[in-house]
Amino acid sequence: MLICDDNQMLRAALADVIRAQPDLTLAGSAADAHEAIRLATAQRPHVVVLDVRFPGGGRHTARHIIRAVPGVRILAFSAYGDQGPRAEMAAAGVAGYLVKGIGNAELLAAVRALGGEALTCTAFADGG
Repeated sequence: MLICDDNQMLRAALADVIRAQPDLTLAGSAADAHEAIRLATAQRPHVVVLDVRFPGGGRHTARHIIRAVPGVRILAFSAYGDQGPRAEMAAAGVAGYLVKGIGNAELLAAVRALGGEALTCTAFADGG
């Protein structure tokens, strides 16, 4: 999993939550679009948690990562729950959307569900 948010404290907290899970692996964290695209391309994570108002553009970053990493699932993470950002991110190919402030259990459930989808997609693409 890759964490993409410009808030260093949030990235660190999410990284700690992920590292504490025996079934999840942290591929890295990024503070801007350039770093996110570079890390996603190099690490090829199954799931990317991406801030909607990410420096360099949340939609832009999502599109680039989806093109670079076949089967990746992106979970938009936003302080805003209104339909505008949800629709924009969905149009970019984002698989899920959560509003910041949710509990760790809900975030982890979403990450695991999207990770399962990514693994299934990858297995079919590889012929297995």
